[in-house]
Amino acid sequence: MEISTSFDAGRLTVYLGGELDHHEARSLMRQLDALLDEYMPRDCALNLRDLRFMDSSGIALIVRVSRRMQVLGGRAWIEDPARQPQRVIDAAGIERLVPIAMSR
Repeated sequence: MEISTSFDAGRLTVYLGGELDHHEARSLMRQLDALLDEYMPRDCALNLRDLRFMDSSGIALIVRVSRRMQVLGGRAWIEDPARQPQRVIDAAGIERLVPIAMSR
């Protein structure tokens, strides 16, 4: 699992790459919690362009980030999900809770 971030004008973008499964999810949730605590962003985008694989634990992670951002008074969304994560997102119906932005 690869993670990188950028922060600009109150927006935290988290770039996820590799594979997100239940083994990686717990550690990643702690990392994301720490990033949200550090930056206190108004907006948080989870960019999934380079995520090759995601299982249902990725849905839990997305929902957790969305809820944390609501508590902070901000917004969260998903950006550019790759094909396989998009299928998991579609199957879960997560777009009813968390918007999806496509730049391509």
